[in-house]
Amino acid sequence: MAAELAQLEGAIEYRFRRRELLAQAVTHSSRSQAAAPSANNERLEFLGDSILGFIVSERLSAQFPARPEGELTKLRASLVSAANLVKVAEGLAMGAYLRLGRGEEISGGREKKTLLVNAFEALVAAVYLDGGVPAARQLINKTVLTDSALDGAVENLALDNNKSALQELLQASRLPSPVYELAAESGPPHSKAFTIEVRIGELFSARGEGSSKKFAEQQAAGLALEFFRTHQDHEITS
Repeated sequence: MAAELAQLEGAIEYRFRRRELLAQAVTHSSRSQAAAPSANNERLEFLGDSILGFIVSERLSAQFPARPEGELTKLRASLVSAANLVKVAEGLAMGAYLRLGRGEEISGGREKKTLLVNAFEALVAAVYLDGGVPAARQLINKTVLTDSALDGAVENLALDNNKSALQELLQASRLPSPVYELAAESGPPHSKAFTIEVRIGELFSARGEGSSKKFAEQQAAGLALEFFRTHQDHEITS
């Protein structure tokens, strides 16, 4: 176990003074059901969630001083979402370090998204308790707040604005609300591709594609938004 923990320390580029904190961070409650709550990572996960939100908020406020509170909230939600933290945990191979009870081991606990996210948040708390805010900030900047992750969050925000902007434009013009439907789905389970069709009454239809239904919807909404903005000087009726 000591060797495994050393490998995890190497992955996060942080060496613990209190190694028991790291051990606790990777210990699931199924491994310590008969022990005290402090023997598993549930309390650390609770603390880590708050620390993660604070440090991400701090970074976003500093990096995007001109963005309104609503946009910063959406950016933070994207970065600390389970979908994003699963990728972070998988990148650190957190599943390989989990200490699980026999039942969780048999049921594939090392690949369960909830367990991976909880373990990463517990790891954040363990680093914080061992090295303070600077150490936790360094870990989060290295894993969660990478340049690619920030760029992706900003891109998702722009796409999300497409859908909202389209709805507002159509309402202001007294046009039918958009209807989004799945038109096609392809690819293996781990790499799906989705095609979403948006229809605005009988006036317009378009298709967007993406690695998630949400992304494809936003792409389609962007096409519709461009069309109606281009034709806003002309009379469009349903």
